[in-house]
Amino acid sequence: MNAGEAPAFRLLFLTVIAAALAFVGYSVLTDLQAAGEHGIAVGAFALLALALLIALGFEFVNGFHDTANAVATVIYTNSMPPLVAVVWSGMWNLLGVLVSSGAVAYSVVTLLPVELILQVGGGAGHAMIFALLIAAILWNLATWALGIPNSSSHALIGSIMGVGIANQLMAPAGMATYGVDWSQVQKVFSALLFSPLCGFILSMLLFWTFRVLIRQRVLFEAPEGHKPPPLWIRGMLIGTCTGVSYFHGGNDGQKGMGLIMLILIGAAPTAYALNRAMPETAMPAFVQMAGDASTVFQHHAKEVRAPSVADARSQVTEALRNRHVDTPQVYSALAVLSDDITASVKGYHSLNAIPAAEVPNVRTDMYLVSDAIRVLTKTTVFEGKEAADLKGFMGQLNAGTRFIPTWVKIAVAVALGMGTMVGWKRIVVTVGEKIGKTHLNYAQGASAEIVAMGTIGWRKALGCRFPLRIFSQAVLRAPWRQQVPACSGAPCAPWPWRGL
Repeated sequence: MNAGEAPAFRLLFLTVIAAALAFVGYSVLTDLQAAGEHGIAVGAFALLALALLIALGFEFVNGFHDTANAVATVIYTNSMPPLVAVVWSGMWNLLGVLVSSGAVAYSVVTLLPVELILQVGGGAGHAMIFALLIAAILWNLATWALGIPNSSSHALIGSIMGVGIANQLMAPAGMATYGVDWSQVQKVFSALLFSPLCGFILSMLLFWTFRVLIRQRVLFEAPEGHKPPPLWIRGMLIGTCTGVSYFHGGNDGQKGMGLIMLILIGAAPTAYALNRAMPETAMPAFVQMAGDASTVFQHHAKEVRAPSVADARSQVTEALRNRHVDTPQVYSALAVLSDDITASVKGYHSLNAIPAAEVPNVRTDMYLVSDAIRVLTKTTVFEGKEAADLKGFMGQLNAGTRFIPTWVKIAVAVALGMGTMVGWKRIVVTVGEKIGKTHLNYAQGASAEIVAMGTIGWRKALGCRFPLRIFSQAVLRAPWRQQVPACSGAPCAPWPWRGL
């Protein structure tokens, strides 16, 4: 358990952290120079550096908090030595982040009040970022100090809800829509309720299946001393630990990416508000889809008079606050914004050529239209060509505004992977020793990890926002388990509930 405290390991760890931070600083400066933004103030740059450090700190804490669940089973079944297990898990967390598509990165942002997202570069936006990240980090550190397993995703979601409620309480009188979207909150709590129930039921059924189908007593016995398990059991436990680590990186790492992009957009919009990597050859298709979507909006606007661009932004922003988007006035405003986006892209031929002074407005228009389409497709039934046109345009808008630079992925991957290698011991000891009355056996560890890997991987494949947490370890090792030794008779009990 203390192998990772060797001076050589600490030196290597600190060297990697220093190199990663230097890489982040170099990447930001390179992006700013490429975008022609040379006039960023020292204070703004310092604020950007602090915000990035806090965001990466959240991912670092996330690593040693969440991933300890993945390594607990292989450590307490003697499948892998502790240091090897945490380094192995860290590597697969890192790989999971690097190969992730980034599709989940911006999904957590939709929980934030729309005006805070659009004003992320102002004082309210900075307060939002710092408040939610610091709150999540403090909660993670507090639970870690007590050795309590905790989901960093759930902590972040709670912080976002707190920011939304605070924004609502500070909003002007009569502006109740400035805060939390309670329909989204209902979905969040449904996911949080589903997670432990899913882990409980599936892991219990899998454990019973093992009892019925596998008649080898060694699978249901606790490890003897430091003796490793049989090869096939060891391979299964290491494989599931690898899968949990990989999928955890691919899911949780993306939330940090989305928040880092909000920080970058607020501090340096010229460099990060629009995807400058989109090729000029993609612009004709972009313009065509924008025109098709504008036609759809104009059709549903009926005879409503088109507002000015400024009024259109205000109308769509207000409609997104109160989720009343399906009105002729809003459709008319969306048509105006779509035409304004088309004019900007046509005039400059690419997103990279749009002048710095116009970038914030173009991004605002693109974000508002994309979010409005997202809400409309959930509340309104579009059929045939209309549905295809809106979906295609939303995809183009998201490609232009919701992108993740490669260096952001690398920075988050390193933070999450290195965080896995420190601080893990408290959580591992809780999961491996303190939850149950007896030592974790092979079948319990395998059941927990298989369910965790399967559910997290399944939700990752579906692009779900809130990954299932590894709850099954606690369920399998609860005090009501193992009142008598498993397989105490010969042969093993024919029914799964006998001997439990």
